[in-house]
Amino acid sequence: MTDPNTQPPSNQPPAYQPPAYPTQTPSSSYPNTYGASNGPVPGKTLGIVALILAIVPFTQLIGLILGIVALVQSRKAGAKNGIALAAIIVGAALLVISIILVVVLVVGAIAIGGDLASQVQACIDNGGTGFVEWQGVTLSCEEVLSESGY
Repeated sequence: MTDPNTQPPSNQPPAYQPPAYPTQTPSSSYPNTYGASNGPVPGKTLGIVALILAIVPFTQLIGLILGIVALVQSRKAGAKNGIALAAIIVGAALLVISIILVVVLVVGAIAIGGDLASQVQACIDNGGTGFVEWQGVTLSCEEVLSESGY
């Protein structure tokens, strides 16, 4: 007996049907090969904050520290974080420049203040009369003493 639901065999091959692919999204089951993000990079936001702080005056040290923390977080997750690396470089460079600038200003202020102190002392030794030279300018002792508060 033949089944009425079956068709007789034909000489034609069956129609091509593409293979069924999994319905999962590529980011959840396949490695990312196109460079697109699978999600947020750990430490990326912290790296941005670190870069901003590294640029702002007087916060370079904080930016440098946060940049290092952001880079460590990203590396632990196996991701690259160029912004955190930039924050470390910028923060370190500007911190060194700031330290050099502060040292130069302090040394300059000490030199100017020390020179003025010696001129005031010279005026006091002369009894408050006469002239002294301070920073290439000849001043009367009365002027020097009144400017210094004596």
